[in-house]
Amino acid sequence: MVPPEGAEKYAFEAEVHRMMDIVVNSLYQNKDVFLRELISNASDALDKFRYLALTEPDTYKGEEEIPLQVKIQYDADEHTLTIRDTGVGMTHDEMVENLGTVARSGTTKFIQSLKESGNDDSAMSQIGQFGVGFYSTFLVADRVTVASKNPRDDAQHVWESENASSSFVVYPDPRGNTLGRGTEITLHLKEDSLEYADPNRLRELAQHYSEFVMHPISLRTTSTMEVEIEDEEEEATPETTEEAKETKGDDGDDEIEVGDDESETEEKPKKTKEVTTHSWDVLNTNQAIWTREKEDISDDEYQAFWQVLAHEATSNATSWSHFNAEGNINFKSILYLPDDLPPTYSYTNMEPVQGALRLYVRKVLIGDEFNLLPKYLGFIRGVVDSDDLPLNVNRETLQESKILSVIKKKLVRKAIEMIRQLAKDSEDEGQSEAEIDEEGNVIETEEKDSRYIAFYRKFSPNIKLGVVEDEPNRGKLMKLLRFQTSKSDGKMISLAAYFDNMKEWQEEIYILGGASAEEIEKSPFLETFRDKDVEVIYLTDSIDEYMLRQVRDHEKKKFVQISSESVKFKDEDEDLIKRREKAYKNTFKPLTKWLRKLYTGSILRVQVARRSLGSVPAIVTSSDFGNSANMERILRAQAFQHGMDQSSFLALKVFELNPRHPLVKKLLDGCPPEEEGDEPFEVAPDILDAAWMLHDMAMLNGGFPISDPEAHNQRL
Repeated sequence: MVPPEGAEKYAFEAEVHRMMDIVVNSLYQNKDVFLRELISNASDALDKFRYLALTEPDTYKGEEEIPLQVKIQYDADEHTLTIRDTGVGMTHDEMVENLGTVARSGTTKFIQSLKESGNDDSAMSQIGQFGVGFYSTFLVADRVTVASKNPRDDAQHVWESENASSSFVVYPDPRGNTLGRGTEITLHLKEDSLEYADPNRLRELAQHYSEFVMHPISLRTTSTMEVEIEDEEEEATPETTEEAKETKGDDGDDEIEVGDDESETEEKPKKTKEVTTHSWDVLNTNQAIWTREKEDISDDEYQAFWQVLAHEATSNATSWSHFNAEGNINFKSILYLPDDLPPTYSYTNMEPVQGALRLYVRKVLIGDEFNLLPKYLGFIRGVVDSDDLPLNVNRETLQESKILSVIKKKLVRKAIEMIRQLAKDSEDEGQSEAEIDEEGNVIETEEKDSRYIAFYRKFSPNIKLGVVEDEPNRGKLMKLLRFQTSKSDGKMISLAAYFDNMKEWQEEIYILGGASAEEIEKSPFLETFRDKDVEVIYLTDSIDEYMLRQVRDHEKKKFVQISSESVKFKDEDEDLIKRREKAYKNTFKPLTKWLRKLYTGSILRVQVARRSLGSVPAIVTSSDFGNSANMERILRAQAFQHGMDQSSFLALKVFELNPRHPLVKKLLDGCPPEEEGDEPFEVAPDILDAAWMLHDMAMLNGGFPISDPEAHNQRL
């Protein structure tokens, strides 16, 4: 770089030069951020001018006529990129001081002066507090030229430096005052950074990082098109009028020369010329509505902003929460519940949707990969914006991880509250209003899901995963669960509604799992509960049983599988049950002993049922410490899918006999005695077949598969 005549050369201090090397080569992991930094600096300069124009009107009189804006211009042929603002600009000394010192930001010094003078800096939403953002330009540029004009300085000055240089120069701009006011930064792009002279790339980056910056950001675009031009009319001449006259043929007759088609005239090709036009396209037309009071924002505006975040012009959000968080750290946020699963969302890992929750500092995007919400809430979209968020110098990671932790806790609480509010608001929805015909009769209409149930059907796995993983918020999440039950007529109800239906003597929450509600309805386990008019919750989702095994109870009421061996009813006479159980145990001891030996390998224990089995001769239940039939089914499927050994997932099965059933009494009469004599007892073939028939029937009644279907069919 050859300094112009009269240029003043300045050397970077030794530590500053080393710092610049760190900034350029180590600090920023993503080159794209240079544009964000320059736009942020430009926005700061515009805010600074607006403030000074109000507080020092005499100094800046007449300057307000220049509009506050940021303009981006590129030259693909010259490999340059220019960012210009109409902010406060810099004087000669300010250029030397601010651009010649890394980590000495003019913004920081300006805010410090406001504090010392007692002025409130809350209105000064400026992001550049570390003074290194400008040097990110050397990530993409070999040389950087800065022209700036401050109203307090008569002349416009230029600052210039090259990448890896230990010095810079400052000199009066030989062009004179071309800016009027503000700063113009020109980057002479490196060979590997020519993509930043492409309008599509610039548009993409500016809209990604700075779409909500308050001041308009315009991109100068160039387009070339072919335009038709009209020929000048040819003047008629005597020669042209004679050409169409008669001509004489070979036979002497007069002939007229006629073309192939008299009616057609030969069309001449139209002439065109290439015209190049330039225009300024505003890139940030969207408003940062989170900065406004929520009372002033309509539902349509919230939905329109949702479509901006989701990049879906036709979808709507189910609900949203707009709030200001105050405390150790202040921030504003809008969170949205989507109407449907995002296209890229997967229940396999429940990874947050890319860009779902964006972190802004004073309306400038810092990032969207901070994982501000746990996995189970990864479907929520929204924005978080803080005016006082501490950032490190590259603005890509936060200085203090504790700050992120505080924000995350508040966001989780607000997200859960938003879902709870949706459930509360839609309690009465889904119930179709009665329609009356002309004769006054009620027209039956199909009931529709409430807004919450429609949401829950799509996102219930997320809530259930939250119940498992988020122990501090487990109680709140449990209240969001909904289940079908044996008395809900196919509707989904809350645990609170289940509690309202509990019997006075009931101390436990009864549950039963299965592949579907229709399958569970057929279970023999429900007979006794129907007889007692006791409600049972249906677990039809593969995560349901796993979730409730982790939870075990809710509001001090234990979850009990009605397919387990330990089901008891507090309304029954316990002494009577024990006496009857003892009598049955002695009476049926020979049968239980023989069947336990016969069923070795598939049954852990054989016993007389403590509960009433109604019309069922026997049933297989699960041990209190084993898997239920439904859980075994799920684990088998998962093991098969991953090629794992399925034997470790087998449930510990208990075979329970109905002492009042004729088939059981017949088996008792035909089984070996408790104490066999010297001669081995021969069991009749029909008794043996009946025993195996009873085994298979009990397995099926309990929801378990039978091990030998072919033998079962032969016995049938």
